[in-house]
Amino acid sequence: MRYVSKIPKGSLLFAPMEGITDEPYRMAIQEAFPEWSYLSTDFLRIPTNGEYSEKKIMEHFGEKIFQQTKVKNKTAYQILTTARANTIPNILKIESLGFDHLDLNLGCPSRKVNGHHGGAYLLSDLVALRKVIKDIRENFSGLFTAKIRVGFKDDKNFVSILKLLEDEGVEAITLHGRTRDQMYEGRANWSYIKEAVRQLSIPLIGNGDCWDLFDIERMFDETGCHAIMLGRGALKTPWLATLYEENKDHISHVNEDFLLHERKRYLDYYFYLLERNYRKKGLDDDQLLRRFKAFSRYIFDDYPNSEELRSRFLRSRTLTEFQERLDQLKSH
Repeated sequence: MRYVSKIPKGSLLFAPMEGITDEPYRMAIQEAFPEWSYLSTDFLRIPTNGEYSEKKIMEHFGEKIFQQTKVKNKTAYQILTTARANTIPNILKIESLGFDHLDLNLGCPSRKVNGHHGGAYLLSDLVALRKVIKDIRENFSGLFTAKIRVGFKDDKNFVSILKLLEDEGVEAITLHGRTRDQMYEGRANWSYIKEAVRQLSIPLIGNGDCWDLFDIERMFDETGCHAIMLGRGALKTPWLATLYEENKDHISHVNEDFLLHERKRYLDYYFYLLERNYRKKGLDDDQLLRRFKAFSRYIFDDYPNSEELRSRFLRSRTLTEFQERLDQLKSH
């Protein structure tokens, strides 16, 4: 099975996140924390009419990453499409360029995306969903995976969705343990992940409210999932895969003081590599500051007085001020 050969059982995946996982960000993560088994582009929205140019398709993935075989081979190209979109010509072009792993976004809860019958909406319309899956599978010979939620408004189609995806040739599924209507409220229900593992013969990747080493260990133990994909947890602790690799045999002995020490150790390096990569893309100080603030939504959560600390960083008026705050944090 191609997916299993690419991603070992028990490994960690860095989730696709719109506005976050562009090429400079993924390059920084790969350089700093190569223990992540897999990365992904954010989604490319397939147009209703027309085709993307080869240049546009390549830019979304990142030409530098495409040229680095090791990184290319651990990066999924994620798309978002609908039954009405011009899917087939764009899929053929993606394959012709040499991309060998396509991931379909069936979990996006955005009202705008769902209003156009894409993302998680397709979980409520199995006829349209089957058409989309067929359009991709019949025209793409590479590895084909999908990222889903439990359902749209409820879970009534849950098992049917799993079986449809498997029957139509999806080779692995990432499952977020909430419906679309739940958005990110409450806690993700990992019992759905466990049930999906039981129902499927293809690999199931767990996703949802996996924030730290203890959650990772617990999700593997409770669900039996093949691997775990982290989104907000990865944004909070981009070095989490490194921590897991170094400590997975003795997680019960890890304490909060150690985790805070590791946060101080990696934080400066993380932002340093991000600045270097985005500078190469031509971003100026103001653009960098906006990016840094976007990356700071969860990253200070483990600090004492985290809300006050995050607020101070988000109130930074200049990039220099933001970096000075980082220096102060590191020295305390």
